[in-house]
Amino acid sequence: MATAPERLLLRLEWKVVRRLDGRLQGDHRTAHRGSGIDFTGLRAYGDGDDARHIDWNVTARLDEPHLRVFTEDRELTVWLVLDRSASMAAGRPGRGKHDVLAELALVLARMFGRGGNRVGALLFDTGMLRVVPPGTSRRHALRIGAELERTSAARGGATTDLAEMLDAAGRLARRRALIVVLSDFIGDGDWERSLQRLVRRHEVVALRIVDTADDVLPEAGLIVVEDAETGEQLLVDSADPMLRVRFRAAVDARDARLTAGMRRAGVPVHRIDTDRDLAEALVEVVARTRDRSP
Repeated sequence: MATAPERLLLRLEWKVVRRLDGRLQGDHRTAHRGSGIDFTGLRAYGDGDDARHIDWNVTARLDEPHLRVFTEDRELTVWLVLDRSASMAAGRPGRGKHDVLAELALVLARMFGRGGNRVGALLFDTGMLRVVPPGTSRRHALRIGAELERTSAARGGATTDLAEMLDAAGRLARRRALIVVLSDFIGDGDWERSLQRLVRRHEVVALRIVDTADDVLPEAGLIVVEDAETGEQLLVDSADPMLRVRFRAAVDARDARLTAGMRRAGVPVHRIDTDRDLAEALVEVVARTRDRSP
């Protein structure tokens, strides 16, 4: 009998992976200074460049330091950083944020793995880590799915330390890699500084998983509001106009801080709504990523 991850991957391969085939793959050729296979040209030396890769003959001729630039064709290592904290349990049964995260992780692991790239996963829950080392096969994607199923029961506790989650990714990815962070980014910690450290060495993409419950306070009279991260409960009047204004302002401020921090770090952040078709959302992510490319 097929396991739950196997059934989920079969469904995703039919409904999502087939529609994305050819859109998320490529030869993953990336420009790195001073190493690689194919010489592509020269460019002026800039602050922070490695002086070992200066072309001294061209520098002497032009009287200005220039670097040799190569294009390196190599296997890509991808790390999926998966937020398994309590706030990721929000959403309707069967289509909550943790369900969408599991689908995204399986699709990305399968798509990148099909292209011959190695995909690993870091599952983070308020300081608790599970690591799936990089691999390429379909069975490896299922291994990531099995770990997600094992951590599917949300645990209460302290608010997610986003900085620690990003620092853990930096410690894990010792060689240059593509790091895809899948999270609702609800948490605390000096995450922006951690993100900037991560970006210095790796290419980083953020997929922000959002549910309506994150953004909208239902107008249903007296309701009990619970902090998904800490479990703290509070009785509030959801019809109170002032409360609704404060709630909206808090949501807008949270979104503005996230957007500004990502922009300062140079990290693209893509919003994935739980009620959105997954294939359409990923096609949009790919299109926006290509639009950013020079």
